Amino acid sequence: MQLSYAVRNTQRTVGTRTSSMIVQKFGMRNALQPDHLTIRLTGSAGQSLGAFAAPGLKIEVSGDANDYVGKGLSGGTIVVRPQMSSPLVAAENTIIGNTVLYGATKGHLFAAGRAGERFAVRNSGANVVIEGCGTNGCEYMTGGVAVILGRIGANFGAGMTGGMAYLYDPEGVAPQYINAESLVLCPVTQPHWEAEVKGLIERHLAETGSRRAADILQNWEEELGNFLQICPREMLPHLKFPIADIEDLQAVPAE
Repeated sequence: MQLSYAVRNTQRTVGTRTSSMIVQKFGMRNALQPDHLTIRLTGSAGQSLGAFAAPGLKIEVSGDANDYVGKGLSGGTIVVRPQMSSPLVAAENTIIGNTVLYGATKGHLFAAGRAGERFAVRNSGANVVIEGCGTNGCEYMTGGVAVILGRIGANFGAGMTGGMAYLYDPEGVAPQYINAESLVLCPVTQPHWEAEVKGLIERHLAETGSRRAADILQNWEEELGNFLQICPREMLPHLKFPIADIEDLQAVPAE
């Protein structure tokens, strides 16, 4: 089923009640297709878009969204992209607000634009692609995968103890914004992790039509060298695949 509505920023937690009904009828571990129910919205969504979205629910926004997008995301899919008529360069403008994916446990988020501050705070299982974020990105993250195709703010990865992050950093400036206490970074050189980041960028392009993603994929062999892989140091012994050769694995330099 596909439903379409206009949305305003006074309308909050869009999709949460629907998710409750899905869980009551089919359970949290249902066998529904990811887009069993697709809700297409046009406009500016209010706070907590897709909060606790369950498996089987997909929410697409043509416009933008306020803070707490995907709060407690629990298996659903959220897509946010600019309206076709927008003259703005998506990768240079904020399209979703602060504290995105707070406490998310599962699911996907694709946003063709930048996120605000405290992006993916306490994310513990969702996979996400955005095109830049403000300060304190991936704060206290414990799981999931974050791909950021743009600039990050200060104190990235503070308290991050799990999950993986990939930063597109063609200017080589990202290390100065990364919290040095518990993270290591390295180039993306291992086939398993290259397939992971490329696969998410390909899906980001398919879901949002992102120009930034299209440009990167068109020149993938060259652009791969512009990515940094960020991993909590304590996770290294538990990974099924090494993230890099020993000589390439470096601690983030402290300021």
